[in-house]
Amino acid sequence: MAKEKQPHWSDILKRRLANTKKDERSEEEKKAEETELFTKYYTEWKEGGDKDKSYKTIPRFYYRLPAEDEVLLQKLREESRAVFLQRKSRELLDNEELQNLWFLLDKHQVPPVSGEEAMISYEAYLQVGEQAGPKCSKFFTARVYAKLLHSDPYGRISIMQFFNYVMRKVWLHQTRIGLSLYDVAGQGHLRESDLENYILELIPTLPQLDGLEKSFYSFYVCTAVRKFFFFLDPLRTGKIKIQDILACSFLDDLLELRDEELSKESQESNWFSAPSALRVYGQYLNLDKDHNGMLSKEELSRYGTATLTSVFLDRVFQECLTYDGEMDYKTYLDFVLALENRKEPAALQYIFKLLDMENRGYLNVFSLNFFFRAIQEQMKLHGQEQVTFQDVKDEIYDMVKPKDPYKITLQDLVNSCQGDTVTSILIDLNGFWTYENREVLVASDNDGSSSTADLDDN
Repeated sequence: MAKEKQPHWSDILKRRLANTKKDERSEEEKKAEETELFTKYYTEWKEGGDKDKSYKTIPRFYYRLPAEDEVLLQKLREESRAVFLQRKSRELLDNEELQNLWFLLDKHQVPPVSGEEAMISYEAYLQVGEQAGPKCSKFFTARVYAKLLHSDPYGRISIMQFFNYVMRKVWLHQTRIGLSLYDVAGQGHLRESDLENYILELIPTLPQLDGLEKSFYSFYVCTAVRKFFFFLDPLRTGKIKIQDILACSFLDDLLELRDEELSKESQESNWFSAPSALRVYGQYLNLDKDHNGMLSKEELSRYGTATLTSVFLDRVFQECLTYDGEMDYKTYLDFVLALENRKEPAALQYIFKLLDMENRGYLNVFSLNFFFRAIQEQMKLHGQEQVTFQDVKDEIYDMVKPKDPYKITLQDLVNSCQGDTVTSILIDLNGFWTYENREVLVASDNDGSSSTADLDDN
């Protein structure tokens, strides 16, 4: 049977077009229908439509920040934030309420006493929560109780530990609100100028800084702010999250200066204390031999024990911000923070960037050899016995144990916990000498301890 010939698609299309009923409406009528349909569908889309009614219930989640020229909107935003922060502040426990809480806890303690600490059971804990008032309700939960529950055989918690927990929470919220008042952008972070204003206004409330002259305030504020930004802003964005400020210990160190009886040792180890700030600024002035307020490479070479290699100092001036080849106080502070805290990841990141000459993200044998050659040259100048690079290279790789046997990354240095030793070997003759003679130094310390013990016995 002969196969029927299928009509061509173009013939089918022509037939359908011929059979299509012609639209005899005028152009005005077509335009009116188009407008009507557009209005209908646009209104449905704007209101969410009938197909998906969730569009009507999803809250608005993006609010555009007012531009600089929108003064009224900016003022409204500032006023709204101020009212919000005031409301949050009123929700916190005041001194009288905290005192009342302590009395209630003490009244409901459950014997026997554990050591010297009064204890409270879960039942008594809930009773105190009911009597303490609505502001305290968030502290009297099973979760908080479980956090503070340790090894008491009766399933109780320490009253003092619980009260300290409440005090710490209240202090964190107070500080959060206080810092937020300086958050001009209202985005949960502080810029450098914001933190400078906060610390400047904090100075009169810190008795340990009473001796500072007002002319030194700007240098003190710069010194204090640099520590926050050096460690909490590793990407150098120019802003720090308020949450990060609260989570680190720097604010505790700063507010420790409220203690009028702070020991001399504590002050010397606290970066924010007056003696520490004056020490750092005094060192800067002593290095500045030409008294122009800036440091040249030659002036910086006398930093510390004056044993930093010239190759390393060259890299400092190549990578760090300078003005006509000289370093200002702010850049110097970053330099000091890096060298005084070589165990910290932020400090290792600073030094690693200087060692990584080609910005490859790792150090290879060439990089290590390049920097160690400068150490060998200094040893030769001081008449010290030469050490071969091969021996040092093997020791460095043994210490770091990098994932790639030919490349040492920043993460390798951090993970090894030997980053401070490795960097000292490569940039500082004194650091290398200390490492090379570590066994002799340990033996000397032990001999000294034995001698002291013998003297005590006698």
